[in-house]
Formats: sequence, C-alpha cells, structure tokens
Amino acid sequence: MFRKICLYRIAENRKAEVCALTAQTYLESKGIQVLTSDCLNTGITPELIITFGGDGTLLSGARSAIESNIPLIGINLGTVGFLTEEEPGNLIPALDNILQGQYIIEERSLLEAINVRTETSMFALNDIVISRGGFARLIRVECKVNDEFYGVFTADGMIVATPTGSTGYSLSAGGPIVTPEMNCMIITPICPHSLQRCSSVISEKSVISMILRPDRKQSAELQIDGRNAGSLQSGDEIIVRGTERKLRLLRLSPYRFFTLIQKKLNEWGTSHE
Repeated sequence: MFRKICLYRIAENRKAEVCALTAQTYLESKGIQVLTSDCLNTGITPELIITFGGDGTLLSGARSAIESNIPLIGINLGTVGFLTEEEPGNLIPALDNILQGQYIIEERSLLEAINVRTETSMFALNDIVISRGGFARLIRVECKVNDEFYGVFTADGMIVATPTGSTGYSLSAGGPIVTPEMNCMIITPICPHSLQRCSSVISEKSVISMILRPDRKQSAELQIDGRNAGSLQSGDEIIVRGTERKLRLLRLSPYRFFTLIQKKLNEWGTSHE
C-alpha cells in the first residue's frame, strides 16, 4: 500500500487545485502522507505521483517518476488525455482502488537524447524534436540510422517518437499510430520541402543521429516531450537511442488502445449501433 503520495499539478489551474484538494482531504483521512508538487524539487521521494491536468501535466510529472523509478497515474483535466487514466468524477473510487491495491503497472518505453556538444542527456516518454521554432527559415537536418545514411531533410524539423508518442506530434505530422507495447522508434519529418514525406518505424535497439547541417548558418530548438531543452546551432548533433529505463504507469483497468483512439480522436470513430 502506498503511504506517501505526491499530488502534482501545474500552478494557476483552478480546476486542478480543487480536484487535488479533494484528493488530499480524502487521502489524509486514510492516514496517507500527502506531498505537494514542490516535494519533487526538495529530494523527498514519494511512492506514487498522481497528476491533475492533461497529458502535458502528466509528461511534466513523468520526469520525476522516471528519475526515481516510481509509478505515475493521471487524473484527466485536459482536452485529449491519452495518457491520463481517470476522469475527475471518478476520483474517490479511483483513490479507493489505489489504496486497496486494485491496479496494474504498465511499463512504457523511453528514449534517450544525447546532445554531443554539451554532453548532456535527457529521457523522453513521447518524443524528441529538432524544430526551427520561431525562426523563419527551414532547417536542414542530416539523419543517420546505425551510422547508415538515411537522408537530408529541408523541413520545419524532425521528430523521433516512441510508440506512446505516436499519437501525438508525430501523428499530426503524418506519422503512423503504433501500439504502446511495440519496441520501436518512429522517425517523422515535419513539413518537409520534398516528396520524401514518409515516416519510418525502426527498432528500439537502433541508434539515430540527427545533425544540423554545418554547410549553412542555421539555428534550431531541441524539444523533449514538448519542453524546450536548449538551442542548437550549425553542426550540432543529437543522438537518439532506446534505453532500459521505463516509465511505470499505474492502471486501474486494462488499457483499451483502439477504443481510446476512437473516443479521443472521435473524427476517426464509427458508430457501433
């Protein structure tokens, strides 16, 4: 049973604040130590993180969950909610199930991004993106897979997504939907100025190199799970590879992937009646 739970929310979200307060009152009545979002910056390690918000909030909380190898569950207060587990109207029954051990743990693959110049690395649950950001010009990115030349793309950027991230930015850029249990990576160019628009699905064991071509002066941004992870300049190289680290998502019921797609992306859905 979890005895120390962090309730994670983004500041200035009134709805999330009210929902988290309801959860805090209920958990404390059960003798659970409740920690706030600030605990993740103080070195105090909870046994479970519950996020209140949309997928973006869950991705933010996931960074601490990955670092400390603790499970994570999201209460959906956002728009889509592919990753969040429960709706706020089912909050108390969901907390009861958690405290009674009526859940399963689902592991999700992660990617590691290494900035060769700065010698820094970060982990991504959804995607790693090299983007032109606010710059007007398209960028030129050379891509290699396992040291084999893959292509040079003049585009708004490049996405390398996990199966989890295949329903996010990669999908919007024309990439395929991949079920979460697959062990793979998806390479998707963003609005390429070329007929070469197809995505590629490759093994999670591969190593991808993306180089901001040095033959022209250009700038770009590195984004990890939608968060700015620094600026790039001509000649910079980002290496992307799979990792043995996993995100542990707490589930209260089996994950019905295609049912969720029809529900959340309802323009794809068809009536069963």
